[in-house]
Amino acid sequence: MSEWVRKSQQSISRQKVKVDTLRKPKREQSLWWMYLPALLVVSIFILYPFINGIRVSFTDWNGFSQTKNWVGIEQYVRMFQDPTTWLVVKNTLLYGIGSTILQNVIGLLYALLLNQSIRFKAVTRTIVYLPVIISPLVMGYIWYFFFAFQNGALNDAFLLFGLDKINALGNPDLNPWIIVFVNTYQFVGIAMIIYLAGLQSISKDFYEAAVIDGASAFQKFKNITLPLLMPAITINMVLNIIGGLKLFDVILALTGGGPGNASQSMSTYMYSLYFDRQDAGYAATQGVLMAFIILILSLLALVYFKRKEVDA
Repeated sequence: MSEWVRKSQQSISRQKVKVDTLRKPKREQSLWWMYLPALLVVSIFILYPFINGIRVSFTDWNGFSQTKNWVGIEQYVRMFQDPTTWLVVKNTLLYGIGSTILQNVIGLLYALLLNQSIRFKAVTRTIVYLPVIISPLVMGYIWYFFFAFQNGALNDAFLLFGLDKINALGNPDLNPWIIVFVNTYQFVGIAMIIYLAGLQSISKDFYEAAVIDGASAFQKFKNITLPLLMPAITINMVLNIIGGLKLFDVILALTGGGPGNASQSMSTYMYSLYFDRQDAGYAATQGVLMAFIILILSLLALVYFKRKEVDA
């Protein structure tokens, strides 16, 4: 009797495995249907406009007329011969890489501080994160009234102490760094929150073992915190690079890209080409270059920092 039961159970198990094997493809097919809305949104609002932008970059379209004259690679030749292109690329890299470095360093320092048992921790976290919820355009205007030459808060303070006023936003050597500062100030809270979540996910057992071995605070940070925080570093680096390279609102509010083109990013330069000069074909060419730069730098950052990640 027991032998019969054992054989019956084995038969039932084989039948269950067979049924599960047959059902698996059906479950996978049903999951694909769940991806469809997201794929449609990406295709309609991202993929199609990007492909259409590439097509426009081979024309001399002015942005308004019904006709688009095909000019081949003429716009690309013009772009690489245009000295303004290299100026805005340099500014864009400064905004992207400079903001990324500052946001990650300052965000990590904030996170390390707030991961300790200190008073007013929740209030400090809220204050640091608060600028994130403000529109970048509004944030740009707030800081504009701080740095403005006429009636700016900074120059009013200088005059109060008997110092000469400075035209910070009109200085082409200084205003790109002001833009980097404002962008860092606004979005450092995102880096802080991500790092704080990463720090709180690290087991205290590692630190207790390090204390027993006589490790210093720096050794614990270098050999425990930093390696185990690498997933958070990867996320922050990629997000900050993408956000910094496509910076637009803050520049428009602070300097408008001026004086001349001194503080233009690729985003604001495209805006100027399209709406001020009615040169949509050339603007699309600049957009293709910007997309290529963002893609390359973000992929390089993703691959590099992914290789640094370790398993806890």
